[in-house]
Amino acid sequence: MNIKSLLLGSAAALVAVTGARAADAVVVAEPEAVEYVRVCDAYGKGFYYIPGSETCLKVGGYVRFEAKGGDDVSKGGKLSTWKLKSRATVRFDARSDTELGTLRSYAETQFNYENGENKAALPHAYIELGGFRIGATDSLYDTWTGSAGNVITDDTIAYAGGESNQVSYTFAGGNGFSALIGLEQGDKDHLITDYTPHIVAGAKFEQGWGGISGVVGYDSVVEEFAGKVRLDVKLTDTLSAFVLGGYQSGYGDHTKEKRTASYYGAWNGDWAVWGGLTAKVSDKAVVNAQLAYESEGTYAAALNVGYELVPGFKITPELNYTKFDGDRKATSIANKGGDDAFGGLIRFQRNF
Repeated sequence: MNIKSLLLGSAAALVAVTGARAADAVVVAEPEAVEYVRVCDAYGKGFYYIPGSETCLKVGGYVRFEAKGGDDVSKGGKLSTWKLKSRATVRFDARSDTELGTLRSYAETQFNYENGENKAALPHAYIELGGFRIGATDSLYDTWTGSAGNVITDDTIAYAGGESNQVSYTFAGGNGFSALIGLEQGDKDHLITDYTPHIVAGAKFEQGWGGISGVVGYDSVVEEFAGKVRLDVKLTDTLSAFVLGGYQSGYGDHTKEKRTASYYGAWNGDWAVWGGLTAKVSDKAVVNAQLAYESEGTYAAALNVGYELVPGFKITPELNYTKFDGDRKATSIANKGGDDAFGGLIRFQRNF
C-alpha cells in the first residue's frame, strides 16, 4: 500500500465517522445579551446607570476610627481615659430626570462602635423633586450657612440643633442667588408639641470670590426667633476664611429649663460669633483653624491638620481649647474641672 492509498482511505473513514455522528451533534445555545454597567456623568463623578433603567446611582461612604483624650472641652472635667469611636457609613444617592425636574432619593446609614457599645443610626433619608425636599436630615438652619468651620470639634459653641424630619423648597437662580423655606419637626430634644412646625427661611448669594448667606428660624415651642449671617471669602487659591454671627431673641426671658428646649438659638447668650481659616499648605496637607465666642463669656479654639497619606485615606490630628464662663464654668467645676479645658483627638478616615 502506497502513501496515496493510505491518505485516501483515512479521509474516507473520517467522513464516514462524521456522518454517523451528525445526528448526535450538540447545538450550543446563543449566549444571552449582557447589559454592562454604564457610567452616568450627568450628576458628577461616581454615578452609574442601574441596569435596565434610566436611574443613576452612586454608592459611597467611609470607615473611620477616632481617639479622644485630655479634658472634655464641651462640659469641662477630665476624660480620665481614651474615648474611642469607630464608624462605618454607607451612602446611597439615586437620581433621574423627569418632566418636573431631577428626582432624587438619598439615604445614609451609620454603624458606630463607641466605648464598648454598638449603635446604628439613619441620619439622612429624604426625597427631592425639583426644589422640593421631604424626609429626615440635618436642620436647614444648620446646613444653609454651611455649619461652622472645617475643624472636627466645630460646635463647642453650638450653632444649631440636630437632625429633623422636614419639608422644604429651595429656589436656585442662575446668577448665584438661592433661597429656601422649610418646616421642621425638631430633633429629639426640641420636638414640636402640637401641629405648628418650626419654620426656617434663608437666602444666599455665591460668586467666585466667596459668598454671603443668611438664615432665620422660628421655634414654635418657645415662640422665639434666631438668625445667622455668614460671609465666606476666598483670599487666594489656597487660603479661605469665614465669619459667622448669630443672634436670638428672648434669651434672658426664659428659665434654664425653657432655654434647654430652644432649637435654633443653641448657644448661651443673646449672640455668638464664629470665625476660621483654611489653608492648603501642600498637595496633601490642609490646615484648619477656628475661634468662637458666645456672649455669656465662653470662647473656644480649635486647630487641626488634615493629611491625605494616600488617595482616599486621611489622618487628622486636632487640638481644642475652651475658656468657660457663666453657667458653663459652674458645670465644668461640678465635673471636677476648672474654668478652662484642653483636649485633643486624632481621626483616621478611609473614604470610598
